[in-house]
Amino acid sequence: MNGSVHPSANVVDIKLKRGPAGLGFNIVGGVDQQYVANDNGIYVAKIKEDGAAALDGRLEEGDKILAINGVKLEDRTHKHAVDLFRTAGEDVELRVLKKTPHHLNGPTGSQPEHESSASSLGILVALAGVAAVCAFIYMRNLRKSF
Repeated sequence: MNGSVHPSANVVDIKLKRGPAGLGFNIVGGVDQQYVANDNGIYVAKIKEDGAAALDGRLEEGDKILAINGVKLEDRTHKHAVDLFRTAGEDVELRVLKKTPHHLNGPTGSQPEHESSASSLGILVALAGVAAVCAFIYMRNLRKSF
């Protein structure tokens, strides 16, 4: 764990019924493959379209899975966590820490990324405009010399 406090309001229990394609999501993380710095947890990496998790709609990419069928996933290797999912049976209960709007390891009070991206895009557009004007002037002067 990274030592941050998680309000219990962000922890939910989700029951899924295994479908023909399994539970319908991929996981990352573990003590041997940390996905989040200083956190050995298991996280949802991808929700598969039309899988059990997608049809249920509550599990999201980035959610941290705390337990499966009452077995805590803290301090497990990635392979051990995968084995627990594979042998969990048809009816599976997950205890999940929902992802928060701000990344757990990010600085508090930071500006959202889209504002930074928008200002960077504006600068690039302005620079492209200046380059186009300079190229036009250069080409115009180049023609006059012949």
